[in-house]
Amino acid sequence: MSHHPTAKDAFIAKKAAIDAMLARLQALSDANFGSDPDALHWGHVGNLDYYAELLKRITDSAFKEGEHAE
Repeated sequence: MSHHPTAKDAFIAKKAAIDAMLARLQALSDANFGSDPDALHWGHVGNLDYYAELLKRITDSAFKEGEHAE
């Protein structure tokens, strides 16, 4: 008998994947994104700006803000 995943199964699996990504991002943030705070340069700022831009797209969509506002 083959098991066909339900929408609930798929949702739970996808949520677990997102939770794992969020935990990794939090750990990286806690570690200053792998950067030495005493040796920061504008390239580090650019990297964080890029990450922030991508995360803003996600939060805007999730919270119906920005271009996703109703």
